[in-house]
Amino acid sequence: MSSFYDFNLSKPVSESLRIMGFEEATPIQEKAIPFALQGKDLIGQAHTGTGKTAAFGIPMIERVAQEFEKIQGLVITPTRELAVQVAEELNRIGQVKGIRTLPIYGGQDINRQIRALKKKPQIIVGTPGRLMDHMQRKTIRLQEIEIVVLDEADEMLNMGFIEDIEEIMQHIPAERQSLLFSATMSKSIQNLAQRFLKNPELITIKAKEVTVPSIDQSYIEVQERQKFELFCTLLDIQSPELAIVFGRTKRRVDELYEALNKRGYAAEGIHGDLTQSKRESVLRQFKGGVIDILVATDVAARGLDISGVTHVYNFDLPQDPESYVHRIGRTGRAGKSGEAISFVTPREINLLKFIENITKHKISRRPIPSIKEAIEGQQRMAVEKLMQIAEEGGFESYRMLAEDLLTEQDSVTLVAAALKMITKEPDRTPVELTEERPIRSKNVKPFNPRAKNFHKDTRAKTDNKKRLDNHGNRRTRKRSTV
Repeated sequence: MSSFYDFNLSKPVSESLRIMGFEEATPIQEKAIPFALQGKDLIGQAHTGTGKTAAFGIPMIERVAQEFEKIQGLVITPTRELAVQVAEELNRIGQVKGIRTLPIYGGQDINRQIRALKKKPQIIVGTPGRLMDHMQRKTIRLQEIEIVVLDEADEMLNMGFIEDIEEIMQHIPAERQSLLFSATMSKSIQNLAQRFLKNPELITIKAKEVTVPSIDQSYIEVQERQKFELFCTLLDIQSPELAIVFGRTKRRVDELYEALNKRGYAAEGIHGDLTQSKRESVLRQFKGGVIDILVATDVAARGLDISGVTHVYNFDLPQDPESYVHRIGRTGRAGKSGEAISFVTPREINLLKFIENITKHKISRRPIPSIKEAIEGQQRMAVEKLMQIAEEGGFESYRMLAEDLLTEQDSVTLVAAALKMITKEPDRTPVELTEERPIRSKNVKPFNPRAKNFHKDTRAKTDNKKRLDNHGNRRTRKRSTV
């Protein structure tokens, strides 16, 4: 792997990277940065968590002039969460050089954004809908843009942003550098690149790097009505430090995090109907460890970069392999190991096999855990907690009490009583979850890459699903205001 010193970066950018603790470049950074520094257009195949923000952020900060108080760089992202996170990283990379980056997204007071724009940031990171709004108000002008990035382009196409992207790109000078990053290289992504990029370099990373080998992937076959009890049993056994749980619909997310709280778990949920302030509050609690279980829909969790996530649970299996890879990529980051467990109904086994074949990764089957294992897991946690307190000290004021107790009971009885007191017994408080209809397995054909029109048929099925809303009703297309 290359060091960042190998890229011959300017002193201000190198100093920022040193402050950030950057040492060795990730594969996508190692391949993309040299081309981007030369001013070439490029297509990068990379998922979140692979370091792609720095892969385009470092060349962007190098190119932008601090003394020129016009918007010179633009990053277009599919979601507000990703816009905020990309802007935060670009501000860190540009901290020494004095380059300011401003996130622009729906859900935040537009007048507040207009005031921030008057401070003349050099880079804007925005979602398509809100960018279009500012362009119409003439509060954002793109005539001085020198470098533009389409981040998570596949997701923007999936969310129906193609028309917005076309409109935005028409207002950017033809003489510019364009970078496109996508988790997949579908035909639609290739068409997008042909329209807006000039002789781009194609940067890809190996399949094993795409599927994140540091993640232990497994599944449990379970009936829909048994999922919640199974999930609680797993939580009691594994006691994850930080976990993200994926549900298929907003209703599922709301019901699931409320049910978890009834059972005594510290959980919160995020989905598209929450206000931006509520989303930010939930994410702060999760990052700070106030809650240790985050329940989310795919769109709400897109682009989340939270360190320390040890487990990802697919309470509902996603509809496509790309979403599966994005979901499990929330854990196993920065070389750390992680665990991803999917709950699969019998009718979804074909879909699971389809995901395995596309991601080229075998997802192992695991047995349904027992209540006994859950109790043993909580007892193990109690022992670890007791030993940790013993090692940390600070309990001198309790010694006299302990000595008095030892005159009445033997030491083994007292330790056993202490362990019983701090062990979380499995909670079976009654809860109700609305059953979600399993994804129809007939929509996914058995994998046969030699079959004629296999990929075409797969895309057609996916496109049909995208025309349905969260309740399975056919919907009409309308421009998003994200």
